[in-house]
Amino acid sequence: MVVKSLERKLAAIHADPHGCREFILADAKDADMAFGIGAPGQSPEMHAGEVRFKTLEEYREQIRAIVGQGLVDIMLMSSSTSYKLTIEERLFDRSPVTPAVRANDTTDVHIARGSIYALEPARPHRSADIDQIQCGHLDCAPEERTRGANLGLYSVTFNNDLERDLETLERFHAFRREAERKGFRYFLEVFDPNVPNAVDPETLPGYINDMIARMLAGVAPPGRPQFLKIVYHGPKALEELVRYDPHLVVGILGGASGTTRDAFQLLHDAKKYGARVALFGRKINHAENQLAFVQFLRLIADGEIGPVEAVKAYHAVLQRLGIAAHRPLDEDLKLKAQAMSYGGTTPRVVVPPREDSVGIERDGPVPLVSPEAAAQATQRRSASLANARPYPTRDNGLPDFAQMDAAQRLAYHRQRLGLGGSLVTVPVAGVARGSA
Repeated sequence: MVVKSLERKLAAIHADPHGCREFILADAKDADMAFGIGAPGQSPEMHAGEVRFKTLEEYREQIRAIVGQGLVDIMLMSSSTSYKLTIEERLFDRSPVTPAVRANDTTDVHIARGSIYALEPARPHRSADIDQIQCGHLDCAPEERTRGANLGLYSVTFNNDLERDLETLERFHAFRREAERKGFRYFLEVFDPNVPNAVDPETLPGYINDMIARMLAGVAPPGRPQFLKIVYHGPKALEELVRYDPHLVVGILGGASGTTRDAFQLLHDAKKYGARVALFGRKINHAENQLAFVQFLRLIADGEIGPVEAVKAYHAVLQRLGIAAHRPLDEDLKLKAQAMSYGGTTPRVVVPPREDSVGIERDGPVPLVSPEAAAQATQRRSASLANARPYPTRDNGLPDFAQMDAAQRLAYHRQRLGLGGSLVTVPVAGVARGSA
């Protein structure tokens, strides 16, 4: 069994909470538990005036490609998709990627066409069963619990409503007890209130931080989450939570797709102020080229490239591959306020966009360059670093991401980005899977 990068990174973070620079990246492909048929996204085969969605199999095919790429640490899925890929296909057996399953689906993620559930105060609900996640059926034997996934996402939404919030906490308590008895690990998602004016916007970040600290104060270490998934409310709120307990690993959620700069800047800023995990679902799924998009997320997460340079280089890659960008480069470099809930409600706390638009990179100004120049610079750095430090490979010649350090990953990815043709081709089950 391949060592999972998640285990290695969590161990490193807890060993040195203040100095460790490891960063955990997750792809959230669990949207079928929220959007239903629309979860895989719109099909490129649709015509003007027509809404046509990709199929569930196309959605799963993209999961196979991203897992084969090996750059994310976690792949979050629905229980039904995990059954197919984790248990039946054994997709994760020889991969450094950890499979995870959405373990509950509160009503604020019930987004059926024509529905208004997400406008009502969230109610706790759980479709998935821990046993089915772990072994594929109810009442697992002890030796069967390693057949499937053993990591789940549990989500709570507080609305400053005593009756509703108590119900949420009681269901969370029941889940924790069951999970601990069955050896099931989880990470905790805490959404902002999904109803208007539940908490004053000025105090919302503090409200969320206090609710997290309060709800976990009564939980002993065996029952605590592996890490958190929360809305990024800006530097002050994030630093406050990280400082409160450095062993409470904080991650941020991605929210709506937005511009490419939105995604890259969010990851960069959250890491700068103490986050150690980022879980992006719609931002990855709506990208023009998901494999290329994930590669740049990894480079940013590893501190090897800044968000502005990444946007420019990403557009250069799209151009090289002959893929039309959703937006012109100058538009894609802008920062926009985004909805951070499944229901599409606007954020109640908005981190102001930077004034630079395109001229700030990391901690200072950089020259504005064309996409072609950015790609050429990336290629030159890639070649230099790759010659100085070869990356490890498996017996079949494919790169061994589990054994790479940050510099070797950078060498590999930049080398790939500098080549013509397909960005990534990963053999999965005997089929060459290109960049979909």
